Amino acid sequence: IALSTYTYGVIPSHHIVAGCFGILVSLWHCSSTPSPILFQLMRMGNLEGVLSTSIVAVFYASCVTSATMWYGSATSPHELYGTTRYDWDNATFSLNIESRVAAVRPSSYAWNTLPDALVLYDYIGCNPSKGGLFRSGPLIKGHGVIQNWIGHASFSQGTLSLAVRRMPAFFETFPVILIDQSGTVRADISFRRGSSTYGVEQLSVRLSISGGTLNGLAVSNGSLVKNYARKAQFGEIFTFDKKTASSDGLWRTSIRGWYSFSHVILSFIFLFGHLWHAARSLFKDIWTGVLISSISKLEYGRNEKLGDDTTTSKTSAFL
Repeated sequence: IALSTYTYGVIPSHHIVAGCFGILVSLWHCSSTPSPILFQLMRMGNLEGVLSTSIVAVFYASCVTSATMWYGSATSPHELYGTTRYDWDNATFSLNIESRVAAVRPSSYAWNTLPDALVLYDYIGCNPSKGGLFRSGPLIKGHGVIQNWIGHASFSQGTLSLAVRRMPAFFETFPVILIDQSGTVRADISFRRGSSTYGVEQLSVRLSISGGTLNGLAVSNGSLVKNYARKAQFGEIFTFDKKTASSDGLWRTSIRGWYSFSHVILSFIFLFGHLWHAARSLFKDIWTGVLISSISKLEYGRNEKLGDDTTTSKTSAFL
């Protein structure tokens, strides 16, 4: 909740808390020292141990920035990085559009007052989950450059209002079904016409367009209704210029998806680096074959006779 898109004051407040906590921890470290047993057990005298510990801080930071980018937060606004996957899963912008339209009368006028960005966000092509990580290129390489908003497609069967079930995030294909307000399937586009019982033509489903370039259009032709029903699976309906970017129709992920993916990979590299250097520090005697007992014998100044631990130096107590 604290890192939600609508809570902008959380960033400076968290930094103030983290700074105060850091000051208290630094004062505690300055006033207290570890016990000799802990010092030897954790290899605190080894510089590589310090390196492995510092890598954890970078690992934690990369995990946090990846999570806040992917799930969405005040630090990653939609205007800069695009929508998140969960905006589509939770129908965030679709519900926002419906509330705006319901608050304005007449509804035909309300659709034309919607912000362009809000209408665009309610399109599945903005979903970072719809682009494969192995499909290189920007978003416009998918469906192309948006030219016009056709309008919002509404369907009806007699006096019953219907809506197209939108495609889930991780589906490449999905059946076209029309449901009522209770979620009951009322019509569909069947795979086999011979066994169809809820066909659009059979049930005389009608289409009406609100807002956009085709505002006020009403259609009852079966082929046109099915055509717009397929497009309505993807949210709002647009026309695209596919020639400018040589678009191939395959969705690409947004910079939000690439940022999250790349920083997750970096966090794993930091994690493995931490484990590697920590293991080298804790088990240095195994790596090098030099034990701590042998170091005490060979250290210059520890004994009057180098290598002879029976000849203790007078100054060894201070070493």
